[in-house]
Amino acid sequence: MERHILVTGGAGFIGSNFIAHMLINSNYFITNVDSLTYAGNFENTIPFEKSNRYRFIKADIGQKDELSKVYDQKYYAIINFAAESHVDRSIEDALPFIHTNIYGTYNLLQAVLTGKAQKMIQISTDEVYGSLEPDESPFIETTSLAPNNPYSASKASADLLVRSFFKTYQLPLTITRCSNNFGPMQHTEKFIPKVITNALNNIEIPIYGDGLNIRDWIYVEDHCRAIHSVLEKGVSGEVYNIGGSEEKTNLEIIDCILKELGKDKNLIKHVADRKGHDRRYSMDSSKISSELGWKPIISFNEGIKKTKEWYRQREQNSG
Repeated sequence: MERHILVTGGAGFIGSNFIAHMLINSNYFITNVDSLTYAGNFENTIPFEKSNRYRFIKADIGQKDELSKVYDQKYYAIINFAAESHVDRSIEDALPFIHTNIYGTYNLLQAVLTGKAQKMIQISTDEVYGSLEPDESPFIETTSLAPNNPYSASKASADLLVRSFFKTYQLPLTITRCSNNFGPMQHTEKFIPKVITNALNNIEIPIYGDGLNIRDWIYVEDHCRAIHSVLEKGVSGEVYNIGGSEEKTNLEIIDCILKELGKDKNLIKHVADRKGHDRRYSMDSSKISSELGWKPIISFNEGIKKTKEWYRQREQNSG
């Protein structure tokens, strides 16, 4: 029996990597819906067109009328990657984040409520938990939500909507919250792609403040495997934290990349710190590990080598 899944935001970084993973590692038929904003790159999806289990529909999940055209069939699951996600942009203008991350999520929940999909996975972020001090324990699934910027506030709001629809209507909904992703196909405004591409072109690399902000990093393929596990074995109403257990300061990341590329540290330029800049994120993934049997298998160093090579090839092809 054919099973169809609706992937929202599948032209974006994590969504496109997830579709690539699922076309290889499952038999699902995939509908990709994306509004193709600056964050969605249609080129990411071109290889998928070769598969008879894939189709693309351009639509904005925040516009209910537009979204209605994807419901020409019932879906086994919706996996909601679609999101505005760049913190700096949310500080400049939060409205697009409210539109996509909150209204969009609501529209998808309505689809589950009205029987257009059997269940839904909400792809969230560790940023909804706020910031940790250096000596604090990692975030667990019951850590209180304490977002510190408009982006993370919009994602926390969406998570609470999902929780409310589960509690009120007993819908089969799950939430995943992942640490910082890196890998191929990520927009160059994001930290690691910007460092790599600037270094390749001998352009100054800006770093906020003292550069000692800490993030827990995970290679995108490991994140996709985790979501696949939640799709197959996740329990309704549950939250699953996903992390790489690779905590590093921003300076450590830049040093690692510069060494990989044989570039000089003189490229680093400290700039004024971001407003409301969270100091540290750290994820405890023991729940998804013990309950669903997932764990990361690609180390940070291995992932950086793969990522560096992907962007090097892209720079050569575009040059």
